[in-house]
Amino acid sequence: MDKNLAFLGLGSMGDPMARRLIPAGYRLTVWNRTPKDFPAEVAASPADAVRNADVVITMLADPPAVREVVTGFAAALRPGTTVIDMSSIGPQAVREVRDLLPDGVTLIDAPVMGSIDRAAGGELSVLAGGDADEVMPILRVFGTVTRAGALGAGAALKIVLINAVISGVAVVAEAMALADAFGLPEDMVKRAMAASPLAGVAGRAFAQGVYFPVRLAAKDVGLATASADLPLSTVVQNLLDAAPSTEDLAAIVKYARG
Repeated sequence: MDKNLAFLGLGSMGDPMARRLIPAGYRLTVWNRTPKDFPAEVAASPADAVRNADVVITMLADPPAVREVVTGFAAALRPGTTVIDMSSIGPQAVREVRDLLPDGVTLIDAPVMGSIDRAAGGELSVLAGGDADEVMPILRVFGTVTRAGALGAGAALKIVLINAVISGVAVVAEAMALADAFGLPEDMVKRAMAASPLAGVAGRAFAQGVYFPVRLAAKDVGLATASADLPLSTVVQNLLDAAPSTEDLAAIVKYARG
């Protein structure tokens, strides 16, 4: 807790994650593309945010955003600084980010599984790739840490898991459309799903008070389909592309049912 931390990206996930670092006792500076009130020092630019940081955390929307922000602060990093990217960008983008950093700076990829409620409660699943030993106390502020392996392995595991979740929600959406065609009562079908092996993805498909926008789900599925031949995921991506981009992932259930 004697480290200076910079947290860049105060979106729907980044904001509650960064707030957990304050009661944990870290000295915190934050930056967000759209200025917002925050109970810590707010920097005017990415470079200003990281100038005195021992550890820099990025939580941004997609690979282009991460590359842009890292390019903006890389020259201001001090030797010995650790950069933790917690965005969902896939292993190829992690390697690209590593190449943007100066010598003497360590990169760790640590994307997370979980939504806003779990972020606020410190109950995320953190998937860490790279030499994360020195920053484990920081990562544990956010939740339970899984050591995935070398740099990029955390990012790869995140895409594997989130693609399965998103595809599972799409399957539940289609199952509900089929139940409608059979005239089955919605409540009965939901109860049956909750008592079946579908319980986890069905819970996400019908979740309330969470927010994972369709546009980010489509981005993650796109990272998956760009990495392997995934016919089912390609169909799911088409479904996501047709849904309103700002709605929560659960909205695809409604659109599949017509």
